[in-house]
Amino acid sequence: MFVKIFTTYIWKKPEIKMNKIQESVLIEEYNIAIDGSSVIVHNDDWHTFEEVIRQLKRAIHCSNQRAEAIAIEIHTLGKAKVYSGSMEDCLYISAVLEEIDLLTSVEA
Repeated sequence: MFVKIFTTYIWKKPEIKMNKIQESVLIEEYNIAIDGSSVIVHNDDWHTFEEVIRQLKRAIHCSNQRAEAIAIEIHTLGKAKVYSGSMEDCLYISAVLEEIDLLTSVEA
């Protein structure tokens, strides 16, 4: 299934069922930046959804609804891109997320 964003198409795996919030997060993340650096949060077995949501809100200053959608994506897919921007901003956001020992990576 393809999702049309302006005149660009992106491929979504049909076996992954997303609700409207998750779809909007995916589209929003695609529109934030095509190039630049990104912060990825990886799934783990020791943080609760509430801990991840609270830390996402602190790090990227997002709404509770968006943080919940990102946390679900992390849990479901094993990782999620939570921020795109300059390398300096990404390193700062990664450091905030790692304050509670979330597993992050920064990609250039």
